Order: sequence, then C-alpha cells, then structure tokens
Amino acid sequence: MARAILERVGAEHIAYVPHDAYYHDEAALKRNQFNQLNWDHPDSLDTELLIRHLRRLLAGASIALPVYDFTRNCRSQATVTVSPQRIILVEGILIFTDAALRQLFDVKIFVDADSDLRFIRRLQRDVAERGRTVESVVQQYLSTVRPMHLDFVEPTKRYADVIIPEGGQNEVAIRMVVARIGELLRGSHSA
Repeated sequence: MARAILERVGAEHIAYVPHDAYYHDEAALKRNQFNQLNWDHPDSLDTELLIRHLRRLLAGASIALPVYDFTRNCRSQATVTVSPQRIILVEGILIFTDAALRQLFDVKIFVDADSDLRFIRRLQRDVAERGRTVESVVQQYLSTVRPMHLDFVEPTKRYADVIIPEGGQNEVAIRMVVARIGELLRGSHSA
C-alpha cells in the first residue's frame, strides 16, 4: 500500500518513514542471546526515536532516517536524509501499539490482509531480500510472528480511522487514498 501511494503521488511529495528502519541495533549480542530475540514484539523497535524524528519533521526539520541491514541484523552506519513534506507517510505493522505515536497521526489506516497472504509475502520477502531459509521463516512465523500479530497487531484495528482490506491489491482504496493526498497537496486544508 505504501509503495503504491509513493508511486502514484510521487515520492518527492511525501516524507516516507518506515518503522522497520527503527529496529534496535543488536549486533553486539552474543549468538545465543541474538537467537532469543523476538523481532516481532513492539520492544524490538526504537519507537522513541521514531517519535522524536516525526516531531522534527512536523516542526519543519529534516531527519537522518536509520538504515537497517536485515541480512546482518544491525543498523548500518549510513542514514537517509528525509526532508519535511506536507504529507508524512509512516508505515509499519506495529505503529498503532504506542499511544504517543498514534497521537502524531492525522489519519490512521490499517491495511488488512488474510493470514495466508501475509505469510506468503513474508516468506517471499525474507528469502529473496533478507537471505533467510524457508525453514527459518516458517519457524519464526510459528514462534513469534503469528503470536505477536494476534497480541499486538490485530487489536490495533480499533485505533484505525480506515481499515483497508486486501492491502496493496485494493485498487479502489488506493485510488481513494491517493485522491485525498492529492487534495491535501493542492491546498485543501480540511484533513
């Protein structure tokens, strides 16, 4: 969904801030400690830094967005400069779990997808982009991803202003969101 919005509106008009960039850097952990981490729990992300960054963007200042290396499971030394824009798009499955973060959003959209599709997408992404094995993705899904989704993601639907079924496949919803962003960019001030 975020990708579709960025493509159709134009990334130059949007300050895009993915929550996945804010994973804590755990590179210093010993292997046995590292293997115990639950990457799907809200505590695995530095949401406090994300909140500080969003406040800076809202105040008209640029941020140094962290770059997280998912193949090495650590933050890169590199950052990406994100300049303030009229539209700030924050994307992530755990962004509604933190009350202070939710208060920064004008519109909260929950992108819903069937569990089998979520699993298939995660499997394809983690194998192709993150160098994981099919077995490791399945094991992680069963041990942490699914339980954390049920504990932390699914309950946050109640905070959404809009729930979009089928995610990035929902062409009608994408057109509606893109049209609203277009109105805001053209100067309509009623959110």
